[in-house]
Amino acid sequence: MSKNAIQTDKAPAAVGPYSQAIVANGMVFTAGQVPLDPSTGKLVEGDIRAQTTQVLKNVQAVLEAAGSSLDKVVKTTVFLKDLNDFAAMNETYAQFFTNQPPARSTVQVARLPLDALVEIETIALL
Repeated sequence: MSKNAIQTDKAPAAVGPYSQAIVANGMVFTAGQVPLDPSTGKLVEGDIRAQTTQVLKNVQAVLEAAGSSLDKVVKTTVFLKDLNDFAAMNETYAQFFTNQPPARSTVQVARLPLDALVEIETIALL
């Protein structure tokens, strides 16, 4: 079994010893994405809706660089700074996953990088 690291400048660069995604055995495993604008490297301004939109655009860019897409996502994990943001995040999330949405886990965490409101990681088919 081989594994290949994925890197694209259409999503924020990894800021540590990790890859944006790994392709292995016909699957794509993305690193958690926070709402960084890849062109500026800064956290997008706005509420949970704006941040969720940017996160999912980043996830989409990484998946596409790997040869996959949002339609091929089978599992997501959503990390929220505040579970009270669940309904608003869910409305935005639903706009990206319209056909056979993936399985999902959502958890509240104590803190996210750069004090982001949301981080999302995915597992997708190639």
